[in-house]
Amino acid sequence: MSTGVEACDESKLLDVAYMQFRNAVQQLALDPGLADVLWRGSRSYIVEFPVRMDDGRIRVFNGYRVQHSTHRGPAKGGIRFHPNVDLSDTKALAALMTWKCAVMNIPFGGAKGGVQCDPRALSLGELERITRRFTWEIAPLIGPEQDIPAPDVSTNAQVMAWIMDTYSILQGYTVQGVVTGKPVELGGSLGREAATAQGVVYSIREACLARGIDLEGATVAVQGFGNVGWHSARLLSELGCRIVGVSDVDGGVLNEKGLDIPALKAYEREAGTVAGAPGAAGIDNSELLQLDVDILVPAAIEGQITKENAARVKAQIVAEGANGPTTPSADAILGDKGVFVIPDILANGGGVTVSYFEWVQNTQKLFWQQEDVNMRLDSIMTRAFHEVLDIAQRNKVDMRTAAYMLAVQRVARAAEVRGFFP
Repeated sequence: MSTGVEACDESKLLDVAYMQFRNAVQQLALDPGLADVLWRGSRSYIVEFPVRMDDGRIRVFNGYRVQHSTHRGPAKGGIRFHPNVDLSDTKALAALMTWKCAVMNIPFGGAKGGVQCDPRALSLGELERITRRFTWEIAPLIGPEQDIPAPDVSTNAQVMAWIMDTYSILQGYTVQGVVTGKPVELGGSLGREAATAQGVVYSIREACLARGIDLEGATVAVQGFGNVGWHSARLLSELGCRIVGVSDVDGGVLNEKGLDIPALKAYEREAGTVAGAPGAAGIDNSELLQLDVDILVPAAIEGQITKENAARVKAQIVAEGANGPTTPSADAILGDKGVFVIPDILANGGGVTVSYFEWVQNTQKLFWQQEDVNMRLDSIMTRAFHEVLDIAQRNKVDMRTAAYMLAVQRVARAAEVRGFFP
């Protein structure tokens, strides 16, 4: 099988994605030619576009959109704005979306996109102009039956509104279904903002049942206090968990008696960071990952649990709210320690699942209530968790390999049934 990557380097997300895919392929004894088709992906689109900044200067930005698979339906995946966005990571993240949609068993393939920029250094007007010009550049690739973007790192409902509006102007009529994660006023779904975190919590609940851990009173550390981290901490706290540690890019806080999550969020909104919040000791990200807790939720960025620090992880359950936070070497170490890892393509599948709900609502011109969204999400997350757990137990593999086996098998079957043109 042609890998599309050189010797595996765990600092590169694309290499890590391939290693995880390869492990599943070996377990499934998949035909090498079919495996090559599934790994390589469909299309990579690179754009360079000018934007006039507030001071009158013209800057050129690099943007990417990768469609990894459309075997099971339209491509689906977020758009991130970050200084480190590049083609390699975008390809890896698009592949992760393919497997995530397949694990959730929703009728989408995988895609990912992004613009290389630092949103914290941009004004709101600059951010809007970058978004609209990037949308214009990728407009031939996206659409409600073709490729449906969503929020990702440093993008949100407002950015999705700008994308929808720009795409609609180009089409000459309003196209709500071109993106998900929109404001509710523009056809967004109730429950979408917290959906990824809600899915993380459902998967943690099932893992606690499987491992005999009482969720009420369980201790939790959360790395990252963005959308996923904040809502995960809030929801787990509401279920009776004790959130003892939280961190973000600038630092973290620790209180063994439990943090007041709403108060911490209020402080973070004012200060721009959780670091320095009153009533808690200071802690850095590396220390947070090593706290003696029942549940660890890495909800920041990729590559946080590595072979250098995995042996010091003391949590019984690691629920990956972020994409790719654990490297393959770290996986092996955690497995030897008996840590139960809920892999990203399962744990954080709630976001794309509720994005699917939003797409269905837009397509059918329906509007579901919050209770309907949560009930449907709970059903899908619970089913997916136990499908993966069953594969893991039957094949004596870890949960990540089991999740990839389930996903790759579903995509492979779709590819085989459709056949290969011409």
